[in-house]
Amino acid sequence: MRLILYDSAGIGLGFVTGKLFGEKEHSMQKQKGFSLIELLIVVAIILIIAAIAIPNLMRARMAANDSSAAASVRTINTGEIAYFSTYPAIGFPLALTTLGGASPCTPGIGTGCLIDNFLATNGGGGGKSGYLFNATGSASAGSLVNDQFYSTGSPISAQFGTRSYCSIQDAVLRLQPAGTLTLVPSFAACSTLLAMQ
Repeated sequence: MRLILYDSAGIGLGFVTGKLFGEKEHSMQKQKGFSLIELLIVVAIILIIAAIAIPNLMRARMAANDSSAAASVRTINTGEIAYFSTYPAIGFPLALTTLGGASPCTPGIGTGCLIDNFLATNGGGGGKSGYLFNATGSASAGSLVNDQFYSTGSPISAQFGTRSYCSIQDAVLRLQPAGTLTLVPSFAACSTLLAMQ
C-alpha cells in the first residue's frame, strides 16, 4: 500500500509505503542451496573419478598381496630350516602348522613356535592377504628323516594376486609366470621353476 502525504496547503510532501493488516509483502527471496542440475554434475564427476581410480587401486592391492605372499613363503623357508636345525632326527616337519603354535607358544616337536601362528594355520584356513599357503616335508629316497620340503603360496582368485610362488629346501623363492595362478603341484614341479630375481 502506498500513502501520499500532503501539507496544510495541499502540496504533496512525498509518500510512504507499508502494508495493511493481513496484506502479504511480495518480494523475491534468494534461494540458498544447490539446484538439481548442479548436484547431478557433481555426482557425475565423482563417478568418473571413481571409474579411473578403482582399477588402479585394485592393481595396487594385487601388487601388495604378491609382495606379501613372497615374504610369507620366505618366512616359511626360514622356519623350515630352523626346525630342521633344531630337530635333526626328524628333519623338516610334515605340515605347515608344526612351525607355529598358539600363544603363549612353548617350543617343541609339535609346535616349533618359529613363525606366526596365523601364517602357520594359513589364516585359520582362509588364507593370508589373498593367498593360500602350505608346506610339506618328505624324505628323499634312502633318507631316514624328512630331508626335503616344498612350500607354496597361491592366490585365492585372480582378484587377489597375479602368480603363484614356491620354494624347496634350498630356500630359493621360485615363481610361476605372471598370470599362472594355480598351485605349484609338487616338489619336482617347483624345482624346475625360475628363481625370483
